[in-house]
Amino acid sequence: MDFNTYLLQFDEILNNPNPSAPYNDPAFMEFTKLNRARLNRWLKQGTIHAELEAHIKGINKTQSWIIITEPWCGDAAHIVPFIHLITKLNPLIHANYELRDAPPFRIEKYLTHGSKSIPILIVQDEKGNDIFHWGSRPEPANKLYDELKKKGTPIDEIKIELQNWYNANKGMALQQELMALPGVPNTHPEYSNAIPK
Repeated sequence: MDFNTYLLQFDEILNNPNPSAPYNDPAFMEFTKLNRARLNRWLKQGTIHAELEAHIKGINKTQSWIIITEPWCGDAAHIVPFIHLITKLNPLIHANYELRDAPPFRIEKYLTHGSKSIPILIVQDEKGNDIFHWGSRPEPANKLYDELKKKGTPIDEIKIELQNWYNANKGMALQQELMALPGVPNTHPEYSNAIPK
């Protein structure tokens, strides 16, 4: 599905008086409401660093960007909007959004330490070969999560800490990591560390 269809998934869930699982669980419904608001905020306020923009515009062959996500995913609410903004920079990038828990269940091929963690970004060339895949969150956020989990921090507190991290980072760590991956031409190597982490 395209990005607009993905957004419609939110609206259908939130406006359905009898949603199917997992959204029949009030906690999942609340996550989804919060995630829709977060997603909207980043679409309005998120910015793409000039150096990453130059890199993306330097792509000169067709690429498919496949984003595996779910409306209930808190990490996705802070990451997917930036991926969308990035894909809009170059018409050679064809973006497709897939739900983790629906066909074609592509997540089974892109597990993170055996887990179906999302979001996952898969970038393929014009022949459908993987160039790279990324996910499910920027490395500094992973480090924060691991540190809090090691301390025995309750999951609800971990979620709050991660939300605070995403709000403060404003998508910069994601952009720094994407700029370093293959398939994103380094048109300005002198700026390779220009994006603040």
